[in-house]
Amino acid sequence: MTGDGGGGGGRAGVGVGVGVRAVRKVSSTRGFAKVAPHVIPALDRAVHRLTQGRLLLSALMLPGVILTSTGARSGLPRRTPLACMPTPDGLGWTLVGSNFGRPGHPAWTTNLLAHPDADINWKGTDIPVTARLVTGEERAAVWQDLLAFWPPYATYQARVEREIRVFRLERRV
Repeated sequence: MTGDGGGGGGRAGVGVGVGVRAVRKVSSTRGFAKVAPHVIPALDRAVHRLTQGRLLLSALMLPGVILTSTGARSGLPRRTPLACMPTPDGLGWTLVGSNFGRPGHPAWTTNLLAHPDADINWKGTDIPVTARLVTGEERAAVWQDLLAFWPPYATYQARVEREIRVFRLERRV
């Protein structure tokens, strides 16, 4: 999923409803990977705009943000609806550059590498953030948490040769 709202978390299906399990299964398919990148972000942007930032459609399954990053080459603002995993302390967010298990890194990850200062809209509130690429042992630990949170990430990683980028966003002061 690109976008992220409550209900997707939980350990390996424990306490997860039938609907969430069905979406997890569908979102792991190659067909979903082909169609979703063209449909879900457009729907998320439209619903977010119509509800004046109060709702992301995909947030019905996973928590979500609208990331506004600076284009790596263009320097222009780029708005991207994304699924996220809030940090346990509630002070940050983890973003996954899965690209639905497609070969290339999504553009927003390149933007954050070039310009780590960004903004997110979280539940209708604009928040300035700084992004940091998570690497090494920290990434391995965070990846395990992400797999418990949204198991299809394992399928996405298995489909591609690249290491999926993981970012930690923290509030800027």
